[in-house]
Amino acid sequence: MDSDEKIYDSPVGNVKTHIRQYVESNGHKGHMYRGQPTLLLITRGRKSGKLRRSALIYGREGPNYIIVASNAGAVHHPLWYLNLLAQPEVEIQVGADKLKVHARTVSPQEKLRLWPIMTKIFKTYLLYERKASAAGRKIPVVVLEPLPLWPPDPPAVL
Repeated sequence: MDSDEKIYDSPVGNVKTHIRQYVESNGHKGHMYRGQPTLLLITRGRKSGKLRRSALIYGREGPNYIIVASNAGAVHHPLWYLNLLAQPEVEIQVGADKLKVHARTVSPQEKLRLWPIMTKIFKTYLLYERKASAAGRKIPVVVLEPLPLWPPDPPAVL
């Protein structure tokens, strides 16, 4: 992603304000939002080609970040998730740290392990799951795996 390219933030009022505070403070304000850890996810629009930024609650498992495509239990997946499916190598900001990651939707077996991590962080996911299920949608859980730095650090000279 070109660092000079314009990034379009979520148009949702409180989310847009949260993102602005996160970016302007380099993650010092906004990383913890209403008691939950949040990250900024930058995807490329699968139709527009524009960079899109969303703020999402996250969990951790080892070096990986876990996010939930709940869309508040709506019938449809959130647009950021559809963008990830089209282009899974994306950028995130966690606090002041900016990382390139590979996004993948977890298998049903992995979801059994990861879902309790996320519902412990944000219990409302349980309500969203019931709403989505009633509408015929399964809420995807996504793992964001950090990509190795390139070029790698040169070997130490002895």
